[in-house]
Amino acid sequence: MLPIPTKFTLVAGAGEGETPLNAFDQALLKAGAGNVNLIRVSSILPPRARYVAELYLPPGALVPVAYGSLKSTTPGEQIAAAVAVGIPPEGFGVIMEYSGRTTREEAEKIIRRMVEEAFAVRGLEMKEYLVKAVDHRVIKTGAVFAGVLMWY
Repeated sequence: MLPIPTKFTLVAGAGEGETPLNAFDQALLKAGAGNVNLIRVSSILPPRARYVAELYLPPGALVPVAYGSLKSTTPGEQIAAAVAVGIPPEGFGVIMEYSGRTTREEAEKIIRRMVEEAFAVRGLEMKEYLVKAVDHRVIKTGAVFAGVLMWY
């Protein structure tokens, strides 16, 4: 069993590659999450987890992450990914992730509404809101990634 993360950061990156997986790898590298093993988790931020601008992640570490990503092989297509965190005055927070064939600005609008709805259905008050998004116009094979990385 993994311990409960105590800190988190939001990251985003876009990349191009010869294959969809190589484009995704480039997006991870640009986001600062390319040399670790990501463990995808659902959307709850642990209580008392604190935001940090940067995390040092040892290469090969098993890193919990909630993320949105998209790959495309359609030249000229606009793709975007976004993550957002809503933090209440106390207790756990809520993470939402989104990806689509749209702009960064539109992804940010969509994800804001997603976090607001998640708080409303839980009856929570939002004290703080953080968002990170990226978009990319595909050249040949592109990918976008936005994630909330958690650590100890």
